[in-house]
Amino acid sequence: MKLTPRTALDLSNSAWPLDGGGRAGMERREFLRAGAGVVAGVVSGMAGWAPWARAAEPVRSETLVGQLYGSLSDAQRAAVCFGFDDERRTRVENNWQIVPQTVGGFFDGDQQALIGEIFRGLHSPEYAEKVLAQVVQDSGKAGFGSSSVALFGVPGSGKFEFVLTGRHCTRRCDGDSVAGVAFGGPIFYGHAAKGFKEGAEHEGNAYWYQAKRANGVFQMLDGKQREQALMERGREEDGLGTVKLTGKKRGLAGIRVGDLSKDQQGEVQAVLRDLLAPFRSGDADEAMRMIVGSGTEHLHMAFSKSEDIGNDGVWDVWQIEGPDMVWYFRGSPHVHVWANIRAAS
Repeated sequence: MKLTPRTALDLSNSAWPLDGGGRAGMERREFLRAGAGVVAGVVSGMAGWAPWARAAEPVRSETLVGQLYGSLSDAQRAAVCFGFDDERRTRVENNWQIVPQTVGGFFDGDQQALIGEIFRGLHSPEYAEKVLAQVVQDSGKAGFGSSSVALFGVPGSGKFEFVLTGRHCTRRCDGDSVAGVAFGGPIFYGHAAKGFKEGAEHEGNAYWYQAKRANGVFQMLDGKQREQALMERGREEDGLGTVKLTGKKRGLAGIRVGDLSKDQQGEVQAVLRDLLAPFRSGDADEAMRMIVGSGTEHLHMAFSKSEDIGNDGVWDVWQIEGPDMVWYFRGSPHVHVWANIRAAS
């Protein structure tokens, strides 16, 4: 595969996935402005980073993981390759290094290019550059190169997984080796766009559009429903404990989606599609199938009333939880998002 250097990020052809009602809406324009702001802040720093150049044609990330694995020296394999059952494979955190070796300091230029393309390939074409720009911005001077990578099992064996971690990032590529689990396991994404403490508008945040979509559901609720939907405070962030699945169909925080009207339920499903929109279609479709298969009526949606930046009634902290799903959006003091989805238990 020949890698072609590219020294600019392009938002001009970005498309916004329509929701169930066919609306592109204000959120698309606002997200594009946010993405443009992120890119403007990092593009100059990426201009000389040929290893992050985009391939001339998209190649499936699993194929590239196989190429990366085959390119590793014995010393590299000893440092970043582990058995499939190693506990680090399933770990998730908001800011961590799965191994001490970094992408920019441990891999050669061609390997760095492969890792950059694997990461892009895990995201939809509409969002890949925006997500990469967010990771670069959040990672400090070293940018994407400060991330760490580990490989578990052997590509092509039916049991392997590539995991990339860093600040505000845990992503996985497993080639469907992990049965019954979306994304190959729990994932994390986040953004501190204008510093550690963001304002009520979350200016420039790449993911705030998701909270605005969720708040649109809250606006559709009547007074009694809003009381049910509000929780006192969001959950504590504790690695895997943050997204622990309970198997419960009732008694979860917030309002039960099955108790909503049909139009309200439709809007919740549209929000779910928007949450999945940044990810490649195969992963997003698999995740949605699992959510639907577990029963969207069993989902609960909750908003934290005590963590409202600006006291403006636009809820910064919220979640969607069901027996086999947690999607926790913690937008205070900046955005952290934890997600875990499995097939019906």
